[in-house]
Amino acid sequence: MCVLGAAGVGAVGLGAGGHFIYATARADSIRPVDAIIVLGGERDGREEYGIDLARQSISTNVVLSNPYGPRERGMAEFCATRDPAFTVTCVRPQPSTTRGEALFTRDLAAQHGWTSVMVISWRYHLPRARYIFSQCFDGEIVMRPVPRDYDFSVAHWECIYLYQTFGFVKAFFQGRS
Repeated sequence: MCVLGAAGVGAVGLGAGGHFIYATARADSIRPVDAIIVLGGERDGREEYGIDLARQSISTNVVLSNPYGPRERGMAEFCATRDPAFTVTCVRPQPSTTRGEALFTRDLAAQHGWTSVMVISWRYHLPRARYIFSQCFDGEIVMRPVPRDYDFSVAHWECIYLYQTFGFVKAFFQGRS
């Protein structure tokens, strides 16, 4: 009975803490940057959002993380975007993680002289992505969520909070790159 009580208290604590840390994570204001980095995820409008921001002259560079490979037609269409106002570059992260995306951002920044990036991901992923990017990239990092709502069950949110928390612990032990 004590084990069940402790598990219940832990779940409530994780839910409350996770809500404030992840579900309502701070988003930075939109401002001009050297590159917009769109992290891999689901087809939730993130690629369109990054490209739309470039069309609003937020940046002349859009980098789409493409861990899906060449057979994913939706990504192929985004990667083929041509606009005289900005360039779209698609990169396969190595490893296929947020850290891999931060590493290719660091390398592209060094190659192109970028000192600021805007990173786009799920709102609940922003705190961990901000931490990982700050370990790999020394420039200004602007974090923006995909503009959408999340209609998840309580159990799904608990899994997200656990996953993000364990990801933070992993990133802490990996250290700076």
